[in-house]
Amino acid sequence: EVQLVESGGGLVQPGGSLRLSCAASGFTFSTTVMSWVRQAPGKGLEWVSAITPDGRSTYYADSVKGRFTISRDNAKNMLYLQLNSLKTEDTAMYYCGKGPYGSEKGQGTQVSVSS
Repeated sequence: EVQLVESGGGLVQPGGSLRLSCAASGFTFSTTVMSWVRQAPGKGLEWVSAITPDGRSTYYADSVKGRFTISRDNAKNMLYLQLNSLKTEDTAMYYCGKGPYGSEKGQGTQVSVSS
């Protein structure tokens, strides 16, 4: 059974930073493309970022490029998303996803950006 457990969300001021983590189990993490998606209040799912199994290639939505960094630790079955220079429009539930577009997701971790 695929399990994805996100953590690290919280309330932060604009310009602040957070690091999201995702613990993965139930599948071969080291050979799987992983991603992050988010859903802002009242809006649909938005793809945020993806990373290849070896971690060498990363992809970002234009809205987060230059501010967010995706990474992974295959030895620990962990996926990360470093969020810097946060904006109020980054407020959303963030989900760790299995596959390039998060076809299977965890329960999410809430990120709220507010002064």
